[in-house]
Amino acid sequence: MTGRARRAADTVRPAPQEERGDVQDTIDLQDFLKLRGVVETGGEAKFRVQGGEVRLNGEVETRRRKKLRRGDVVEYAGHVLKVDF
Repeated sequence: MTGRARRAADTVRPAPQEERGDVQDTIDLQDFLKLRGVVETGGEAKFRVQGGEVRLNGEVETRRRKKLRRGDVVEYAGHVLKVDF
């Protein structure tokens, strides 16, 4: 590589990526349960959610990858957790 080519390559920057607002405004149900400390592992979260032990906004939710949004209420094992990020 010549000096000129090397300098040009050093200044190449990746194109900016478009920000998706919905990505930062949601969290998976199983990740939320782990984050809030009501389950210890992802495997436990999967087992509890798919077993029908978790309620989302008053309804049983069995989809562990269900996207939660601000204001959602999750109930599990006596805990009532509001999504407030």
